[in-house]
Amino acid sequence: MDVLEETVVDLASTPVRELNHALHEADAGSRWRVENPRGAHNVAVGIDEDIRVTVEGHVGYFAAGMHQKGWLEIVGNAGTGLAENIMSGTVHVTGSTSQSTGATGHGGLIVVDGSTGARCGIAMKGVDIVVGGDIGHMSAFMAQAGRLVVCGNAGEALGDSIYEARIYVKGTVASLGADCIEKPMREEHLAELGDLLAAAGRSDDPADFRRYGSARQLYHFHSHNTY
Repeated sequence: MDVLEETVVDLASTPVRELNHALHEADAGSRWRVENPRGAHNVAVGIDEDIRVTVEGHVGYFAAGMHQKGWLEIVGNAGTGLAENIMSGTVHVTGSTSQSTGATGHGGLIVVDGSTGARCGIAMKGVDIVVGGDIGHMSAFMAQAGRLVVCGNAGEALGDSIYEARIYVKGTVASLGADCIEKPMREEHLAELGDLLAAAGRSDDPADFRRYGSARQLYHFHSHNTY
């Protein structure tokens, strides 16, 4: 079997803008390796072709923003806003991420092997997020659709003002936000969670998780609240 040649870009000598332009022009199926990111912001944003990219090191704000296709791995940590507004494809971080991971994401899969900061999955609209460690406060705030899987613990106000997203937590939850409640784990949820864990390369037992979602009380207008 032929092994595709890998294109190497060294950010110690190549501007991030030039890297992103090259990735936008890349051919489907091509492989890329990014060296020496050294905490640079906006690394590998807007990828819209089925390519495979490995970033060797830590990145700063908004890495993998607007990701549309392909597979991106960050071998290190990522700053605020990882994969913001992701549409499809896969983004994998081997370390931990800061706040607002996967914000407003519409689709695709985000895997964080470590932990995330506050507001993980804020306003998510269909993205799937699997976190191997803990998540911070106000995660899944106003989450509309998609699934958030937490293999560690969740911070305060989890799922505040949530819509129809599903949250699975293996560890403890500091507190639930407005209109977020614990829900029963039925067979369909165990199967769904098993698929998500497998997709993230994890071997956790779905039976060890609890499910959280909307009580659907914020949806409704009650006449007795008028005046």
